[in-house]
Formats: sequence, structure tokens, C-alpha cells
Amino acid sequence: MSLPRHSDPIVAITTAPGRGAVGMVRISGRGLQELVLALCRRPLKPRDATYTAFLDADGQAIDHGLALYFVAPHSFTGEDVLELQAHGGPVVLQLLPARCLQAATEPGPQGTPRLPHLRVALPGEFSERAFLNDKIDLAQAEAIADLIDASTEAAARSASRSLAGDFSKEIHLLRDALIHLRMLVEATLDFPEEEIDFLQKADAQGQLTRLQAALQTVLGKARQGALLREGIKVVIAGQPNAGKSSLLNALAGAELAIVTPIAGTTRDVVQQTIQIEGVPLHVIDTAGLRDSLDEVEQIGIARAWEAITQADAVLFLHDLTRIGQPDYQAADAEIRTLMAAQLPPRVALVDIWNKADAASVGAPQGGIALSAKTGDGLDALRRHLLQLAGWQSAAEGTFIARERHVQALRRVQAHFELADRHLQSQAQALDLLAEELRLAQQALGDITGEFSSDDLLGVIFSSFCIGK
Repeated sequence: MSLPRHSDPIVAITTAPGRGAVGMVRISGRGLQELVLALCRRPLKPRDATYTAFLDADGQAIDHGLALYFVAPHSFTGEDVLELQAHGGPVVLQLLPARCLQAATEPGPQGTPRLPHLRVALPGEFSERAFLNDKIDLAQAEAIADLIDASTEAAARSASRSLAGDFSKEIHLLRDALIHLRMLVEATLDFPEEEIDFLQKADAQGQLTRLQAALQTVLGKARQGALLREGIKVVIAGQPNAGKSSLLNALAGAELAIVTPIAGTTRDVVQQTIQIEGVPLHVIDTAGLRDSLDEVEQIGIARAWEAITQADAVLFLHDLTRIGQPDYQAADAEIRTLMAAQLPPRVALVDIWNKADAASVGAPQGGIALSAKTGDGLDALRRHLLQLAGWQSAAEGTFIARERHVQALRRVQAHFELADRHLQSQAQALDLLAEELRLAQQALGDITGEFSSDDLLGVIFSSFCIGK
């Protein structure tokens, strides 16, 4: 799994760009002792914070700060790691890695370059090395990026639990039970002449049933964790002046979109992320759907239809004050027909009857009546959106998960179902049963990285920020 570049020592600024009180530069690789002496002119006691000068090639101080030296394997990456904590000015933080790269090419006591292959780290490369050196598994590595990117408190807490290994422990428990069942099946295949029915005596059916039940529990938690990470994309659509921008503002609790009585005010998509019970809700306001000769408005309407087809849910907004107008109702019916033709089956279409505070008639059956102006009915809408997303509640043990984790667990589920079918068949095709259990274990291994390809690792870690 390891590529040649994984043996190169690497350096990067690990704090965010810009000015700050403190900035940090991290170096990871094998044998950093000579680099430590070049930068600090003194040896460092492992795992102790040492206040020292960081020196340039002429022995002049670039800055003064804290240096921490971790000796392999007792570091985040499992390699030798040097961390330089300096003042957080952009110039200082550019000078330090440049000095590291310079010092690496200078001859050391032996007359050879100290670290000839030192280079700037790629995005996520420190975390990748921690994974490759068995300091963390792949699910924990992904949780690092998810913790950084968390958009809600619930998502951050759940990512922290995954980073601590809560999700991985659940997967390992499933794997260990699965390995025990596989052992029994393989033993039966290896000793078919034995009179003892190994599988029946060991309650193989009961073991598989318990595995399926445990998998359902983990899959349910993973779906909740994926919701916390990904959230749901909700598009507000409808005719001009139905109150789409007002609804966005009401849900966000801020004046994000311009609201006027002039039809066609919104000409582009406006997006805001809010949260409901910790679940990120990506709300998108769109241009009013109608026939228009205005070229700019036509572009906005085209983008509205594009957003509609990519949504998880579409709020089809109706104006209750115009419910009896034939032209308005005909246009609504035409929009609904177009939506039915273009929306994928997975996308929920919810009728929202707005302006309930000003309407003289009640809302038709179905959908949700509300007033974006007064806020009446917004709580019902929020609850309905969570229900559509499949959200249950933010339990204390919820861990963050990704869609790839959910898909892997669904593959495990499918293999378990086939294994159950082979186990219950009269023929008892044990070779097919053994294969399904093997494939189920491989799918579990994809989550923690035990069977992951280099291509998958490249996709995952390239999305990390530099320095992680």
C-alpha cells in the first residue's frame, strides 16, 4: 500500500493562513536529529516543550518559540516529528519551512545532506502517514477532516467521537464476530467427513442472525452520522412572489435575500446553511419559475431547475392569497408537471402553502400551511424536514460517518442476506456461504482501511487541508 513518496520527510505550516498569535510548522520523517541541531543549535528532550531560537543559516534568530520533538513511533504520524510553535505572522511562517528545506540540503557532520529528500507535504499527508503507520485507522483519519469541517456543534462532537475510535470499535466488534463465524464455516469445509455438524452445534444460524441485528444498529447510527456530516439540501421553488425569499429569511433568522413585491426580484440561487437539532440544512432560494423574456432572469430560472434536480427535498411554495386565480393555478399545475418529469424518485416534493396569515381560504389537504411573515407553521416544517431526512435524535453516542461508510455497510447487509439464504437452503452450499462471509468482511475492512486501495486513499486524503 505504501508508495515511494511515503518515505520522504515532509514539512508544512499546520495553522490556518493569515495573522495570528501563534503559528506552527510541522516536520515528519525518519532521523530528524541533525535538522533539530541545525534549527535550534541544541538537542531537544523528546516530548518536552523547549523555548528556543529558530536560527537561519547564519545563526541569526528567525523567531523565538517552543520546539517539541517526538521520537518514532511515539508521535502522531509514527515517525520522528518536530513541531515549531512561533509567532503567527505570515512572513515568519513562510521563513520557517523555507529554512527547514534549506537546512535539509546543507551537509551535516558526516558531510552529506541532512535530509536530502525533505519536501513540502501534500494535503492530508500527515494524517495519511498516521494511517499507514497504524496510529489511526481510515475512519479515524476521515474524522479529522470532518471535525475541522463540522458546521454544527452536534457534528463536531460526533466527529470527535469517531476520531476517538467509537465508530471503529463498532466495526471491529462486527468484524470479530464475523471472523468467528467464518472460522466455523471454513472448518466444516475442511472436514466434511466429520459426523458432527459443526454449524448446527455452534449455532451458526443464531450467530448470523445476531450479526445481522448488530449490523442494523450500526447502519442506523452511520446513517445518522452521515446526516450530521452531509446535512440535507432543500430547494425552495415556486412562482414569483410566492414568498420564497421570505421563507429563506425566516428559516435562517436573518435578512439574507432581498424581498420586494416586484416579481423576478430573485434572479440567482441564494444559499444558506442553518441547523435543526444539529443537522445541517442547506437551504437554497431560487428564482421564480415562469416564462420570462428577461435574459438575466432566464439564466436564474435555468439555475433554479438545476438546483431542483440536485436537491434532497423541494419545497414547492404556493401563495394562498392567489389560490382562486385561474392563471395562477394553471401555472402551478404546469410547474408540478415539469417537476414530476424532472425530479429523481429519491427527491421529496413538499407542498408549502404560504401567507396563511393573509389568506381568506384555508390550505388544501396535504402539505404544510405557514406564514413566513409571522413564523406560524415553521416548526412543523422543520420537523417534517428532519422526518424526510430520516433523522431520529442526536443520541449521546452518535458518531460521524460518511456516505461511503453507509454504502459499505449496505454491502455487508447484502452479503449477510445471501449468506443467510445459503445457510437455510436444503443444499447448504457452504462454499457460497463462506464466500459471502468473506466479502462481508472485506466490505467492513473498507471502512477502517484494512482492504483499501491506494486510489481510495488518494481521493480521501487529497480533500484534507495542507498541514493535516
